[in-house]
Amino acid sequence: MTTSTATPAATSGGDTTSPRGPRALLGRLRLWLMLRVFVPLRKNRTAQLRYAAVLDGQTVNLHAVLPSSARLPDRAAVVVRRRRRRHTAEARVYRGPSGELLMDAAILMGAELGGLPAGPGRWKLGLRMYTGRRSRSVALLLLQPPTPYEGPTKPMAASPVTGARHRVGRTVTGTARIVSSAPRPAVEVAKVHMTHAGIAVDFRVLGTRADSPWAEFVAAGRRIRQPVHPLGPDTYRTEVPLDRMEPRSSRPEHWDVVLCQEAGPSLRLGRRLHDVRNPRRVFAMRGMAMTPAGRTPMIVQPRYTPAGNLRVTCTRMPEAD
Repeated sequence: MTTSTATPAATSGGDTTSPRGPRALLGRLRLWLMLRVFVPLRKNRTAQLRYAAVLDGQTVNLHAVLPSSARLPDRAAVVVRRRRRRHTAEARVYRGPSGELLMDAAILMGAELGGLPAGPGRWKLGLRMYTGRRSRSVALLLLQPPTPYEGPTKPMAASPVTGARHRVGRTVTGTARIVSSAPRPAVEVAKVHMTHAGIAVDFRVLGTRADSPWAEFVAAGRRIRQPVHPLGPDTYRTEVPLDRMEPRSSRPEHWDVVLCQEAGPSLRLGRRLHDVRNPRRVFAMRGMAMTPAGRTPMIVQPRYTPAGNLRVTCTRMPEAD
């Protein structure tokens, strides 16, 4: 979301005939209403978030300053609500160095992790404070959405455990909310085993059901179909003999691994649930010199592409040519 404060009349081009024109105009109008109308009206009677981000793909971290009318409570909780569903997470309210009241909270998302059982949807955030038998609720106002940062890592886009996706957003009135979505269909590599006989890959299936699955190791003009064996809930292993991956020439052959099923999409195996920008370098695996029985010596190098896909490169050793 842009933070520009341009009025709706100051749009560039004014093109409302293209598919993106009406949506862009609506977004600028929404932002203008938020920053020029709702935020000024609510600013002095809400808790203002100075920090709000999902750091590990599944934990929402919050830091806010409370309105001057607030008093130090006995206890506090962040309320996460959507329609008639409501969940709470413990919050800490304390006095800052200048006497202001501050709030910190860390909200773990996902019942599978022992966190909030908040499924897909848009969940508004609020703060409820308790003093004796009395309680007071204040909205959590997000003035500035999280900004991406540069470096070797990036914000986690999804939970590394469940694959569910969470991000911090805000409503048209400025109230902070968590936007959660179900895992995208993906096949996440858990481990790659290499022996002189073959390669085995352990993986998890996320966001879809594996219907009578099998694996295919695919190179240019070649395809090896291999069975898939369950290891646990949504966890599988596939193996391929190295003597079937022998290069046909002196040029390296690159093998991708694809999970296929009777009903549903075919999905490439890879590493998706991480926060690194260069999976090829960070998740590097050691290559090995192999000589399958009755075959020519070759170097086998598993690796990940920049997109995170698993790829196995087989190259004839020079003395084998």
